Amino acid sequence: MTTAISDPVVSVVIPCYNTHRYLGETLQSAKGQSYQSIEILVVDDGSTEPDTLHFLGELGGEIRLITQTNKGLSAARNAGIREARGEFILPLDSDDWLEPTFVEKLVCALTSDAQADFAFSYIQLEGEANGVLVKHFNFFEQLFLNQLPYCLLYRKSVWKALGGYDETMRRGYEDWDFNIRLAALGGRSAVVGEPLFHYRVSSSGMLSSTTNNVRGQLWAGIRKKNADLYRLKSLFNRWAHWRYRPSTYPLWIYFIWLLAAKLLPQPLFLHLFRFLGRYSHRRRVSIRGSENQKATSV
Repeated sequence: MTTAISDPVVSVVIPCYNTHRYLGETLQSAKGQSYQSIEILVVDDGSTEPDTLHFLGELGGEIRLITQTNKGLSAARNAGIREARGEFILPLDSDDWLEPTFVEKLVCALTSDAQADFAFSYIQLEGEANGVLVKHFNFFEQLFLNQLPYCLLYRKSVWKALGGYDETMRRGYEDWDFNIRLAALGGRSAVVGEPLFHYRVSSSGMLSSTTNNVRGQLWAGIRKKNADLYRLKSLFNRWAHWRYRPSTYPLWIYFIWLLAAKLLPQPLFLHLFRFLGRYSHRRRVSIRGSENQKATSV
């Protein structure tokens, strides 16, 4: 691929803010897809580091570069999607990467189900974590835990219907909010049961560096923004509908979790939030993966 495709089916949107260390690997994985009808857009969100600016200045003609003043990840994604020409959108961060068949298999999964609005795969953890995250979509659980990956393949028409990512959420979890609104719109998922998405975990990354206190505050903001979804009658109806679907934890636990959020003083609840974060699904999978890796190497 030497020039941008004029009429792509899939648009890969990659925000970048002073992060180019792994961007080459990210771009190579996007350019190396077995599915050929792809355009790649990199959104420079007001980068200031000379090395990053030099890297972006050297991008070839097959990459569409969009520049803007620094407005945050949500705004960068929205800017790229706004300019995207593809029917389908694939958000991808500048330090993650894809298996060569990722787009092909997700497009097939999505187009094979006429009622599906988005598709995703299992996740291979990289960097400071190890293991495979098996992902399912359970709308009830999604209201309490951000279990869907940000790297979803979805129709651009869905993004338009939702009004894009919330650009006021500059501290993170804008994808959690987006995915909740997507599910509330009636979104149905298609899942590819292979770890085709490589997610790099770093202590300097946005989510890793965001304290659990802030995560608790962000969840409180999501509940306030989507208040109708968290009313007891609405929650019970969704629990009844989703209770037999795959989930990471037993769904009844989340009623206790919500009760704790409503009754406990905020400092105490945030302390509990921080404590339970040590036993997250991702952390437990990573520990098991590291132990298996050590056992294999012995």
